This record gives sequence, C-alpha cells and structure tokens, in this order.
Amino acid sequence: MQQRAVETRQLILEAAAEVFDEGGYKAARISEIMHRAGITQGALYFHFSSKMDLARTVMLAQRDAVVLPPGPDGLQRLIDTTLLLARELQTNKLLRAGVRLAVEQEEIGFHDDAPYLEWAGVFRGQLSAAAARGQLRSGVEVERLALLLVGCYTGVQHFSKLSCRRADLPDRIADLWHYMLLGIAPPQIAAEMVVNPDTPLLAAG
Repeated sequence: MQQRAVETRQLILEAAAEVFDEGGYKAARISEIMHRAGITQGALYFHFSSKMDLARTVMLAQRDAVVLPPGPDGLQRLIDTTLLLARELQTNKLLRAGVRLAVEQEEIGFHDDAPYLEWAGVFRGQLSAAAARGQLRSGVEVERLALLLVGCYTGVQHFSKLSCRRADLPDRIADLWHYMLLGIAPPQIAAEMVVNPDTPLLAAG
C-alpha cells in the first residue's frame, strides 16, 4: 500500500475511533467520520466496505494501540502493563473505541472474542515468564489465570467508565492486583511487587 493510502487509512481509523468512542456504534454516522477525517466517501469506501467493517477494524486494532512497558518479562511487567492500559484508556481514543466496541459488539451484530483472546495471550506470556521465575504459587494454571484476568479487567474498566469516565481506573486496577497477588504469588514475591497507580510508565518502542 502506498504511503498516502496508508496515511489516509490511519486518518479514517482515528476519526472513526473518536466517533465510536463518543456515542457507540449505533449513533455513529459515516458522514461524521468522513468530515473528521477530511476525506471523501469514495476514499472511505476504498479502504472499508461498510460501517460494520470499519467498526470491526477499530475493535481489532486495540491491541496495536498500546506497546508493552519496558522491563523483564514476568509478574512485575504484567502489573505494569495493566496499569499502563488503565492510563491509556483515559486518553487513547483508538484503544477506548476498540474496547467499547468489543463490549457492545452483540448490539452491533457480530460476535468475536478475538480482542479478549489477544489480551489473554499477552497476559499469558507474562504469566508464563512469572511461573518460570518462581513468581507464582504452586498449582496456579497460567492459561486459566490469563483468561480470568482479562475478564476481571474488562469488568473493572467498564464499571469505572460508567461511574466516572475511568477517572479512577488506575486505582481500581491497583486494588485488583493488591487482592489478586495474595492468591497467585508467594508472600515474599507479592511483597516485592510494585503496584502504584501514580508511577509514570514509559512504553518501550
């Protein structure tokens, strides 16, 4: 794809993310997305066949909207990743829109657990590294814990969105970890983990 086409496609995705994030799928208008992107109808439909195609692309792009924070793989990097996500959800429109569409997708008319499974894969990678480093209690099943963490995170962020537009999300994720660590990590390891929602995290990249 030529550079100009790549740039146009990205402009469309960013404009669509803004519109989907603000009002959801049903309220979104193609005309508004075109206006914000500064493109013609022909340009939009060159890249996306329909509003649903555009929404699905935004939903599946959420994983690419965030780069993992620096540090060795393991439990601390997993904690840092979830706290970085919490802060990104406060400002990153593409990530926010993707998450909203994933939560609301049954209302849109498609059923796809790929976004959740992708995040489960990211979490599983860090949990596997944690297990190899002896950071998890004996008997903890990495695969099941990764899926559970995705489910817990989804619920916490959605609750925070409804109650205060995610203003308290980093604190709520910190609470999640304070209690989860008691069950998944040996006491000494749990005590070593830093779970501070106010600590600046710089994404590697």
